[in-house]
Amino acid sequence: MFDKVLNSSMLWKAQEKQLVSFELINLRDFGLGARRRVDDTPYGGGDGMLLMVEPLLKAVEHAKTLTKSPKIWLMSPSRHIWSQQDASEAASSGGDRIIICGHYEGVDARILQFVDDVISVGNYVLTGGELPAMTVIDSIVRLIPGVLGGAQSATIESFSSGNNLEFPQYTRPEVFRDLPVPKVLLSGNHATIAQWREQHGGNVVT
Repeated sequence: MFDKVLNSSMLWKAQEKQLVSFELINLRDFGLGARRRVDDTPYGGGDGMLLMVEPLLKAVEHAKTLTKSPKIWLMSPSRHIWSQQDASEAASSGGDRIIICGHYEGVDARILQFVDDVISVGNYVLTGGELPAMTVIDSIVRLIPGVLGGAQSATIESFSSGNNLEFPQYTRPEVFRDLPVPKVLLSGNHATIAQWREQHGGNVVT
């Protein structure tokens, strides 16, 4: 799942510029027994399987040998919903991250003693933490200076100024099927354009 995403578009560009690097660690490499077991039924009963704490922690400890003083994140439904501010702070603070992707019915809760934060991308449940992890990674990497084309490409986009959604944007032609570009955007008055964009942020569905 990760290979196609991490090696395409801006994430690939960031690696080519040596602005970021990724290391994928297979949890089964740290599984228990001949079958490399990583999950088991929960104590107390219930459907589904939990990722066991022992192989999880072994994988994390291995990851820590590949970097210095990383922050450890667990992707799981939680009260901490990932935000643009979180992405900005992570991009500006630098440093490495170890991201644990939960799976099945979740993880043995004892792993929480070894993580710095539990991160969710929304109030819903997914099959695993892989997609949320890639979402978080993309949101951070695109904010690293030099990844996007223009110096202000990331800072003027959605949520950066507190708006719920970014302002409407237009390109050629000036009129399409009787739908014109707002005149203020054609005025060349940057102060007026900035004011219009501030006023209209959050009024477009994307």
